[in-house]
Amino acid sequence: MIQSETLELLEWHRLCQHLSTFAATKLGAIVARNLPIPSTQAESEQLLAQTKEVYQLESHLSPGLSFEGIQDIGDSLERAELQGILSGEELLNIATTLSGARNLRRSIDNQEDLPILSELVADLRTYPELEQEIHRCIDERAQVTDRASQKLGEIREELRRLRSQITQKLQNIIQVKSNALQELIITQRGDRFVIPVKAQQKDAIPGIVHDTSTSGATLYIEPNSIVPMGNQLRQALKREQVEEEAIRRVLTEQVAAVKPDLERLLAIVTTLDLATARARYSYWLGANPPRFIQREAQEIITLRQLRHPLLIWQQQHEQGHSVVPVDLLISPHIRVVTITGPNTGGKTVTLKTLGLAALMAKVGLFVPAREPVEMPWFGQILADIGDEQSLQQSLSTFSGHIRRISRILNAISEQTRDELPDSLVLLDEVGAGTDPAEGSALAIALLQYLAEHSQLTIATTHFGELKALKYDDARFENASVEFNETTLSPTYRLLWGIPGRSNALAIALRLGLKPEVVEAAKTQVGEATDEVNQVIAGLEAQRRSQETKAAEAQELLRQAEKLYKEVSTKAAALQEREQALRASQEIAVQQAINQAKGEIAQVIRRLQQGTPTAQDAQQATNALNQIAQKHQPAPPPKPKPGFMPKVGDRIRIPKLGQTAEVLTAPDADGELTVRFGIMKMNVKLQDVESLDGQKPEPIAKPKAAPTPVTPPPTPAPAIRTSKNTVDLRGKRVADAEYILDKAISEATGPLWIIHGHGTGKLRQGVHAFLQQHPRISHYEGAEQADGGSGVTIAHVQ
Repeated sequence: MIQSETLELLEWHRLCQHLSTFAATKLGAIVARNLPIPSTQAESEQLLAQTKEVYQLESHLSPGLSFEGIQDIGDSLERAELQGILSGEELLNIATTLSGARNLRRSIDNQEDLPILSELVADLRTYPELEQEIHRCIDERAQVTDRASQKLGEIREELRRLRSQITQKLQNIIQVKSNALQELIITQRGDRFVIPVKAQQKDAIPGIVHDTSTSGATLYIEPNSIVPMGNQLRQALKREQVEEEAIRRVLTEQVAAVKPDLERLLAIVTTLDLATARARYSYWLGANPPRFIQREAQEIITLRQLRHPLLIWQQQHEQGHSVVPVDLLISPHIRVVTITGPNTGGKTVTLKTLGLAALMAKVGLFVPAREPVEMPWFGQILADIGDEQSLQQSLSTFSGHIRRISRILNAISEQTRDELPDSLVLLDEVGAGTDPAEGSALAIALLQYLAEHSQLTIATTHFGELKALKYDDARFENASVEFNETTLSPTYRLLWGIPGRSNALAIALRLGLKPEVVEAAKTQVGEATDEVNQVIAGLEAQRRSQETKAAEAQELLRQAEKLYKEVSTKAAALQEREQALRASQEIAVQQAINQAKGEIAQVIRRLQQGTPTAQDAQQATNALNQIAQKHQPAPPPKPKPGFMPKVGDRIRIPKLGQTAEVLTAPDADGELTVRFGIMKMNVKLQDVESLDGQKPEPIAKPKAAPTPVTPPPTPAPAIRTSKNTVDLRGKRVADAEYILDKAISEATGPLWIIHGHGTGKLRQGVHAFLQQHPRISHYEGAEQADGGSGVTIAHVQ
């Protein structure tokens, strides 16, 4: 009872109505408008998992899941089971539903990482043979087709023949008796063919009058000559109707035979539609998936930038005011939060927003708050909220409040004693409507009871005594809605840890009440209350200052993050450019090497042609020198010569940041004496530099007598592995030299080179390259078991 009252107070039906607009099928919309609320956390987790997977699926599919062809066939299935005959339209709806369900399953099966949805559609039976049979017998206009049965085809053929004969006979009559006709046309009355005859000429065409015009000037007559054919036509139509019913009866029996599977299909499709509606509504709200927490595990309720979903709808569709979000961060030990502040300040909206957020999480909807969204799963959501802002409902009386609170307490006490409290209780203006002293006492006792028996209670109040509960009991917390005294209007922001202060006297003074009346009221209130209000005002000012500084710090952090991203992007771009430049340089070097080798080969071929002379040799030498100058890289710049401090020179000592005068030249150990100011000290040569930044030359020490070198032990025989083996088979000599040069530069011992036998050119090229390479001490052919003459072992030094 109280649960349904709470749903009504929170306007849950409006949210369900909004959700239903995102459903794709009629049945999905009906279920969404009457959304069931799960009774266990496991059910809620399952619904949330469905919503997340559809949300993920819709982000990959364009335009998302399609429910085209899905119809509400529930009534048709019931009638088929009761042996009624389904109409062509009902049978066609069943066929399109089967096709639509198959397409849905295919869309889900074609995506990865959808375990919940895949399991949901795993048992979906779509009976393609039944769908094909329906489409064979029923056309797009829901009419039975000629091909449905041979008998029906024959009847239809007879009907066409009879209509043709009747039409031909009437055309002949029209030609002969045209003067007696009102119009030269053939029409029908019921299933009889007639022609319009002038009333005064009715005797010219004897027959049966089936109808008369409104004016009586025209008679619609079936001539006697076609009456027998009309009778035959009527009999054929009757046979056609009987045969059509027989065909639809057979199809209906096939539908009834698989009714349980079709009902299961309808339930699965509706579940999918509901999950899709939840995902699309959540996306429209800009909501995020909630995570159910355990407050016993010291987890904090985290709802930042929480917005009221009905106000979002009102803002978007009804041009309402912008929605002011609230922050709810409630520590695990807090059981009761009292919210104070002026009327119309947003206290009631805060209660409704939290209540709707808890319900949305339970039914598998995302919550319109900033990530992360973390809140408990509330077994019961119970509310006593008087809608004081509604013009259609009068203010709740004290007795009405008490009756509803009694039902709330009874609902809480019905829970098993062994279970932990899992209720969310929302109380608006607790204790109001009676004597303030008794009302505040009752409110304190009620909140203390709820602190013991409910998981979380949020209560709004004007009683100052409730603000002090926080300081006597750690399970209580204060919050207030902010009020701008300058504009005399609420900001709708929720301030935590600070109780609301009374603004009535300040507002009254600014609204023009006589100052002496306000001063008299302050005297009645007392100095203590005034001091408390001043303390609260100071706390509010301090909080505003901290929020301003936090906002400034957040802006600095945002700018720093932006700068970091820009620098990272530029660094990545520079790195890519450097890698591209290095790659292009390597290609250019390789091309230069290949070009130089080609030119050298041309010089060698010229020398090989005929008998070379001294002059030819000299020309070849000059050509080789030109090639070397052309392709050899420029030598690195020679380092600048250092300097040697002399007596009287001015030098710098970087470590000390001082300029000093050299008193003595460096000795054999590289030490010299310097003076700066009135101080003298010895410094190392490597610790000084010239005034223009040159480093000094190191002191050359005399070479010590060489010590006898112990010959290294004979190395163990090398073992051939994949790392010291190079396979050059199938490579050109130029490519093989490049690969071989790289392998030699990385080798630390013998290198096995597989060149194969072939024509022998690759082997000759490898040996020629090894012979001139500076790191190769010698090379030799491999053992017969190791490849023989097809493998060369190069010894790298």
